[in-house]
Amino acid sequence: MILNTTHYSKEHKHLLTDIVGRSFTLLEALKMKGVGSKRMIVEDVSPNMKTYMNAVSDINYANIELRKSGILVFINKGLKNFTWAIPYYQLVLYKINGASIHAQGKFIHFKNNKTFKENKGFFKKMLEEKIKYDQQYNFMQA
Repeated sequence: MILNTTHYSKEHKHLLTDIVGRSFTLLEALKMKGVGSKRMIVEDVSPNMKTYMNAVSDINYANIELRKSGILVFINKGLKNFTWAIPYYQLVLYKINGASIHAQGKFIHFKNNKTFKENKGFFKKMLEEKIKYDQQYNFMQA
């Protein structure tokens, strides 16, 4: 689900909490050494997400925030902000010449450059959180 979050809305806040869980507390975020990525350059998106990107040849930026049950991808388009809420059970991550996040029939591909390399630890942390979330529902344990 992608929401226009340029202006604060209690409705959007409750909706995002329902989809990806509440945000980490300050103490939890400090223990995890941060829950947000640095901004990354968006190289490509799926055709159904082109409307959320700059039409001219401006560079598109996005960053990611970890939540209890998923992630939020924040996309900037000029003066507008969009938030893509992805629960962990829908999240698929590919590492091919950068990184690509797939969910809900959409994808966003981040460019493999200096800003992406700075976020390498963040992607590792995101995968660990997804694994931790998935293990809650692992009924087939030997």
